[in-house]
Amino acid sequence: MAMVVKTNMSAVRTLNTLNSNTSALQKSLAKVSSGMKINSAQDDASGYAISERMRVRIRSLDQANQNTQNDSSLMKTAEGAVANTVELLRALKEKAINAANDSNTDEDRATIQKEINQFIDQVDDNALVQFNGKYLVDGSKNNVVTSTKTILLNQSLSTTTVDSSVLTDLKDRVGNSLEIVTTDKYQVSWVTNGITTTSSGEISSTLDLKALFDLTSIAEYKFTSDGQEAIGTDKFKDEVYTPDKTGGVALLAKTAGVGYQIAGFNISILDQDGNVKKAANAAIDQFKQYQMAENETEGGNKALNFHIGSEANVAIKVGLGDMRAESLGLKGSAGDRISVTTKDNANAAINVIENALTKALDQQTTIGAIEARLEYTATNLTTSSENVQAAESTIRDADMAKEMTNYTKSNVLLQAAQAMLAQANQNSSAVLSLLQ
Repeated sequence: MAMVVKTNMSAVRTLNTLNSNTSALQKSLAKVSSGMKINSAQDDASGYAISERMRVRIRSLDQANQNTQNDSSLMKTAEGAVANTVELLRALKEKAINAANDSNTDEDRATIQKEINQFIDQVDDNALVQFNGKYLVDGSKNNVVTSTKTILLNQSLSTTTVDSSVLTDLKDRVGNSLEIVTTDKYQVSWVTNGITTTSSGEISSTLDLKALFDLTSIAEYKFTSDGQEAIGTDKFKDEVYTPDKTGGVALLAKTAGVGYQIAGFNISILDQDGNVKKAANAAIDQFKQYQMAENETEGGNKALNFHIGSEANVAIKVGLGDMRAESLGLKGSAGDRISVTTKDNANAAINVIENALTKALDQQTTIGAIEARLEYTATNLTTSSENVQAAESTIRDADMAKEMTNYTKSNVLLQAAQAMLAQANQNSSAVLSLLQ
């Protein structure tokens, strides 16, 4: 090899190696110090893109989980209000049963009425519960599309019962006679807009169910012998049938909406001495609320939308019903409250409160089911986030033992290259001996 001084190729090659080792050492140092084997797209372009998408998904899942926690808190607030209303309805029924007892004087019933009025006002206060400034159970968050009619259903009478069935021929579900005779009396009571109306009279051999129902100018009726005929429509305009698709007698409000609902309907059969005929009433006085009256939601569907996923349109729609006293049938639009100031009114109020309790418990059940679903959703989101984090870690996190090995190797090679560069530079000085 020629001895030259202008170009020291040994030094040039050693310098290139030194620069390469320096670059490798810097990369190893970055990985060791950050704990990640991919610090930029330069390290692994496809791995970087995949892991970045995973990071976005992780944050999205975590936010969806936070949404779920907030939604659960909202539902617990609503449940607390409805639970308190249920407690009030229990107390109201207790007071109504007390007022129906003739051991009380009219003055006693007036006192009980004052207490009932306060309880009903508290029901309205419960309906105004808020979460983050939103009213929850005042009807403003309902998913009602169209207004609905009250449907009271009796499935204790024979399936052969029709509107022209005379009272003296009525039978119960298993075919036993109700033993209603012409010396008996009837009393019909109904409650609407907080006002109780009562009608009574003698039972004749021609008095039929149609005549009793016609006493209420706000009601219409539907008889179905086999349950195959619809008895009404719901808030989605779908047809409503008896729950077990068997026969029944349905009493419907003539007009849809809360203001026209039938909050309670009672038929009592009394013997000639004024005693209640319990066997007859056990069948004929079983008109239970099957569908509650609801108003059309102003502006359309206002149900709450709980976004519980990391993608668009992954949501739960939750409609919260109207838990105001008026909607529950406890008072009218003019402020009239159900009355217990007489024995007959108190008896009518008992059924009204029972129907209101059915509404409140149905709402509480709905809220509880959503809370349970949100709990499962939160668990699923947590698990999904953990799994994506594990996958992202596999792509991006550094194996510290491996990276320390690479770092040590690069550091040793760097020092070796530095030493050899010094040697390569020293070799050129041998030319000086030729110039002496």
